[in-house]
Amino acid sequence: MRVSFDELKMLIARKLTNAGLQPAHAETVADVLAHADARGIHSHGAMRVEYYAERIAKGGTTIEPDFKFTKTGTGTAILDADNGAGHVAAKEAMEHAIQMARENGTAIVGIRRMGHSGALSYFVEQAAEAGMIGISMCQSDPMVVPFGGAEPYFGTNPIAFGAPGKDNDKIIIDMATSIQAWGKILHARSKQESIPDTWAVDKEGIPTTDPFKVNALLPIAGPKGYGLMMMIDILSGVLLGLPFGKHVSSMYHDLTAGRELGQLHIVIDPGAFTSTDLFRESISGMMKELNEVKPAPGFNQVLYPGQDALLKEQESRKNGIDIVDDIIDYLRSDVIHNNQYDHKDPFAK
Repeated sequence: MRVSFDELKMLIARKLTNAGLQPAHAETVADVLAHADARGIHSHGAMRVEYYAERIAKGGTTIEPDFKFTKTGTGTAILDADNGAGHVAAKEAMEHAIQMARENGTAIVGIRRMGHSGALSYFVEQAAEAGMIGISMCQSDPMVVPFGGAEPYFGTNPIAFGAPGKDNDKIIIDMATSIQAWGKILHARSKQESIPDTWAVDKEGIPTTDPFKVNALLPIAGPKGYGLMMMIDILSGVLLGLPFGKHVSSMYHDLTAGRELGQLHIVIDPGAFTSTDLFRESISGMMKELNEVKPAPGFNQVLYPGQDALLKEQESRKNGIDIVDDIIDYLRSDVIHNNQYDHKDPFAK
């Protein structure tokens, strides 16, 4: 079913407000989720709403959080999110980081004790739209096998990058350090579709194409992705004094408790290192030149990283966002949740 961006955002915000989230926070969460769906990242979009609603209703998300922002140095700070909605905390922390980078050239802001924050592309896009380079990374609960292992240790631990070009040009990259995000498995389950055998393994550590048999995901590029997800866990967990690796809280185990997650934003003002105009012209030039690279057999055009999601967003804004019927039915219903997540094995859902 296709719905407009504005309608999808309204439906999500209403559902989260009915679950108990304050309206301003519900509006922000809805904006982040609709952004993900518009870009084709349905694993981080409206399909997450019922889970969020159940956690909100059961007290695992602080509905009136006491955000505490503390500068720890000229260009460093920490936002304690009091286990509020992660989307709201991440957006506010990025706003602080952008302002600090304007003043100091660079900024690093850590977010402690937050909930799940959705698609990181939203936050680095904040930086790019402000004329800044943005990098964001966060830890997640263990669901990826280490290279050579048969049981999960690290999370999908995503990282995102944004940079501004000329005028409205911008490069936005958002990727998990697993071959696919866990939400992609949930999306395949919701559509009763198989998955490539390169995404995940079953309980024996054997690759599977059945999304219902998935016990753990695989890291990108083998040992390289394994190393990258460890680095992200250190920077967004250990560095902030938070649990790491297999000790990170489960998304589904206890919806009455806060997640205590960590995230890190790095913001750089290009003007602190080079001419801002030259930087932005170079970014746009790189984008153009990548599109002009001779395509390999089977490809129509070379896209710059993140361009496929941008093209999808442009199409979605024009023609509506394609959302699974069951999800729209849920959003339009009076149901808040069906107790389907709490204390459930995430690999069984």
